[in-house]
Amino acid sequence: MSAVRAARIAAAVAVPGELVLVLCLVAGVRPPGWMTAGAESALLGMLLLEGWVLGSLRRRTGSWRAAVREVVPEPVRRLLLHELRACASLGRWAARRPHGVRPGDLAAAYTGPQTAMMYGLLFVSLTETVGLAVLIPWPAVHRVVLVLDVYGVLLVLALHAACVTRPHVVRPDGTLRIRYGALFDLTVPPDAVVSARMERRYPEGRLVTLSADASGNGVLDLIVGSQTTVTLELNRPLDFRRPLGARARARTIRFHADDPRALLTALRQAA
Repeated sequence: MSAVRAARIAAAVAVPGELVLVLCLVAGVRPPGWMTAGAESALLGMLLLEGWVLGSLRRRTGSWRAAVREVVPEPVRRLLLHELRACASLGRWAARRPHGVRPGDLAAAYTGPQTAMMYGLLFVSLTETVGLAVLIPWPAVHRVVLVLDVYGVLLVLALHAACVTRPHVVRPDGTLRIRYGALFDLTVPPDAVVSARMERRYPEGRLVTLSADASGNGVLDLIVGSQTTVTLELNRPLDFRRPLGARARARTIRFHADDPRALLTALRQAA
């Protein structure tokens, strides 16, 4: 077994155990002394192993960033980074400071179809928190569930805040930046666009869905609330990255904008 693989397995075992221990302590639950000592020893051993592996990779690659990329899987890095950016978006949302929008840019919102769903999910989470507080008779279990519910509520708000504060952007030179929160970000240069039209579609699939047209070219659907409203035809395929890091290419891009006419007008004026 390689040292990198051993470090990944150690992190996969020790980090969740430490998170469970921290969760119990925050909730006011006192685990047995042997459990605390075992968890802390496992965490210390994992940190020593990770430090030794990172140091070896640092000497070999010459960069701490490259060493971290080799030890930590890309999906894990991207998920952690997305969660941090989403939490930071709560502050931007409160201060009304959108991300990546400069003077002269057009910010095109896309959260309309999902706003009701997000607030509905938030209401369900709050109702669940209150209901479990009444139904669960064990104080220790109630505290743990309460911490999890509060984290869930904050995460729902953070995901919505990330979408609100990271809109699509049309630059004065015609460059289009298509985004979905901190999960997806694609820049379309103006010389790549052959046509842009308003076309309301209701495709099936996940947030980022890739298919092929009759010619075999990639078709990207960035679906919000089960719909898209803008279709871009390109003169060449563009590379993009899925939320977990996988690379793909598309020559047709379909995405949603709450006001597609304003977005298309800004693109045509720039052209």
